[in-house]
Amino acid sequence: MPQPLSAKENSLFRQVIRNYEDKQYKRGLKAAEQILKKNPKHGDTMAMKALIINSTGKTDEAFALAKEALTADMKSHICWHVYGLLYRHQKNFEEAIKAYKFALKLEPGSPQIQRDLAFLQIQMRDYQGYIQSRTAMLQAKSQLRQNWTALAVAHHLAGDLAQAEKVLTTYEESLKSPPSHTDYENSEALMYKNSIIAETGDYQRALDHLESIAKHNLDRLAVLELRAEYLAKLGRKQEAAKAYRALLERNPEHSEYYNKLTEVLGLNDDDGTARKAIYDEYVKKNPRCDAAKRLPLTFLAGNNFREAAKTYLSLMLDKGVPSTFANLKHLYSDPFKKQTLESLALEYVKERESQSGGEANTEGELKGTPAGLYYLAQHYNYSLSRDLTKALEYVDKGLKLVPENVEFYMTKARIWKHHGNTRKAAEIMDQARNLDLKDRYINTKSAKYQLRNNETAKALKTMALFTRSDSSAGPLAELIDMQSIWYLTEDGEASVRNGLIGLALKRFHSVYNIFDVWQEDQFDFHSFSLRKGQIRAYVDMILWEDKLREHPFYTRAALGAVAAYLGIHDSKLATNAINGSANGTEEDDAEKKKALKKARKEAQKAEREAAEHAAKQDPNKPKAATSDNAKRDDDPLGLKLASTDQPLVEATKFLLPILQFSPKNIDGQVAGFEVYIRREKYLLALRCLNAALAIDATNPVVHEQAVRFRKELSSKLASLHPKVAEVINTEFTAIPSSTDLKKYNTEFLKQHKDSASHVVSAVKIQKLLGEDQKTCEKALFDILKLKSDDWEPAAEALGLLFQWRSSEAEAFKKAAEDTWPEVTLFQPPPSPPNATKPAES
Repeated sequence: MPQPLSAKENSLFRQVIRNYEDKQYKRGLKAAEQILKKNPKHGDTMAMKALIINSTGKTDEAFALAKEALTADMKSHICWHVYGLLYRHQKNFEEAIKAYKFALKLEPGSPQIQRDLAFLQIQMRDYQGYIQSRTAMLQAKSQLRQNWTALAVAHHLAGDLAQAEKVLTTYEESLKSPPSHTDYENSEALMYKNSIIAETGDYQRALDHLESIAKHNLDRLAVLELRAEYLAKLGRKQEAAKAYRALLERNPEHSEYYNKLTEVLGLNDDDGTARKAIYDEYVKKNPRCDAAKRLPLTFLAGNNFREAAKTYLSLMLDKGVPSTFANLKHLYSDPFKKQTLESLALEYVKERESQSGGEANTEGELKGTPAGLYYLAQHYNYSLSRDLTKALEYVDKGLKLVPENVEFYMTKARIWKHHGNTRKAAEIMDQARNLDLKDRYINTKSAKYQLRNNETAKALKTMALFTRSDSSAGPLAELIDMQSIWYLTEDGEASVRNGLIGLALKRFHSVYNIFDVWQEDQFDFHSFSLRKGQIRAYVDMILWEDKLREHPFYTRAALGAVAAYLGIHDSKLATNAINGSANGTEEDDAEKKKALKKARKEAQKAEREAAEHAAKQDPNKPKAATSDNAKRDDDPLGLKLASTDQPLVEATKFLLPILQFSPKNIDGQVAGFEVYIRREKYLLALRCLNAALAIDATNPVVHEQAVRFRKELSSKLASLHPKVAEVINTEFTAIPSSTDLKKYNTEFLKQHKDSASHVVSAVKIQKLLGEDQKTCEKALFDILKLKSDDWEPAAEALGLLFQWRSSEAEAFKKAAEDTWPEVTLFQPPPSPPNATKPAES
């Protein structure tokens, strides 16, 4: 039984609660200790003390005290509520919900517990539980509109649209006086109700409702857009056309309005003249409108396209619009349009050069001739029209006319990147950065190119130019706090190339954690959005969060982590990881230790230089806090991550969201097969393989995996459960069990003999099936004879030769360098700079 408190101690207990709410933890702890001196087994006070201790970072101690509080008073709703709050703080939402429900049984009328439970239920997408909680909250306080709206949202997300609409209508009917016309919450609620009606598919009723609320609704643009959409779906073409014209009067740059207008007017795709007339009408009304001039280029053909393209291209280049090529490159999928734009740009440059006598008269601006040269440089650098020699030629011509133009330098760096020369690309991009030291974008691009060239310490120093100079944590911690995913991903991939797998995993885990933070950040909006009445935005956020990990940045970082863990598993370094990447020999271990030491020194140097630079920026700024106050990382180089004894389990954690949210990503399915085949989960491996075959059956890596799977089954199928074996035999039809795998692989090689990537995959399978290594090495050398600008298959072949410990590896590297002299990977490493003074120990 709980110990009763005196009036004085009751007052003190209320003070403890106020101190906690005001974050006055020292005072709250002192007051709790005073109560516990006289009542050492008072469960509520122990629970509040645990909550305060948890807020100071002592989570384990807080949990122990909370359990002790429950032991002292199992029937206290405060103890159970606190227990739930501790679990919520630990992100263990399932256990938190259990604790809240137990607290609610003991205190059914507590609005705070009910509210906390409801927020956790929507966070966990327990829609039925959320409906129950919101119904109880509405019954307790039916005068609050947000309780009605929240219940409608609960029914909507659960899929019961009719009930959601009914809840909103019931509230509207209960109002004794109409809301003010300037009531934002009412305006949003009405628009939300309209979206629910439209979601049912009854567009006539949605239109009628929209017309009834349109006059005083605050979101005028949404009303106009929805009205046009409903009219179009109801087949009322003339009215819909009028509605879209009204929208174009408001915003003539909105491309979708033009598409919808031509659609409701019933203009055929082949009727280019009639469609062009629509755009010409808006060009006359808005002479400076870019969309009306540019969009017709997507459907015009022949001479009509040439005339329109010439007019548009000349106008843009005369004005010096840097994004001209970016606006037109989508047309390059059509060979005629690609050739036409190229010829027009060449004609433009030739004409301007003849007019100016070859001299630039733009005073350094990207207009006229320089703009034409800039367009041509991008044209020849683009993948669908690539000619890197010509691209460099036009960049150099442009730099003669405008020698300090950042765009030309950036394009030149991109050209060298496509050449494969990451070293030169990074140098030139850094030159571009030095032309405009106040531009954050070019600073970021320079850092990215340095990371691509594996200069991780230099990239961190570059990024430090735009991080907080008064931070004691250093630039890397600042980038993590700012959730700079691109940097962490690029840094992780660079660390892999540098052989620092542990450091790479550290970066990939940081990206994973950032997505967790984004998932958790929605928690605060369950209350905020309802309180502010931003219902449509809130529902959109919930639906977006449900697909959060289909983001390309997550996929890229996760695939990098999966590959790293697969490497750890394959090299059997789980027990003796030297930063997670070595081949088990003493010589290799020594090399990795040396690389690790170098990485540590470079990181320390970068942090020190960044701090010195920050101090020079503004000497009047207060000094940063000491490092003792900063949060310490007990595994800065990822050694603990790389020394895991379950690398495949860790890989699966990164893999599952890709398979769930990006099932059409072939790289994800390929990675899934690699993980599951090693875990001997053959049904899951087969599911990934079949998915990859459905996406692209001609993919060389998928061919490898299909052959490997059939070979694996030949030795393992008999030992599998009969039902599993039956499913595999039924579902795996890509390669019949009677197939001669060597012959099958030879046929594949014959079909794709002109594709270097397919040849490399076929050679891998030859080696797997027992072919002589010398024969395989000769086949890899043959890919150098294939005339191609794509050097990446040769890089993969070089990696294979090193993996096989082939004596021909260096000879292959030299031959590849002769074939692609600009590719940094095939070049010898740069000689270290001469030291001016002995290195510090």
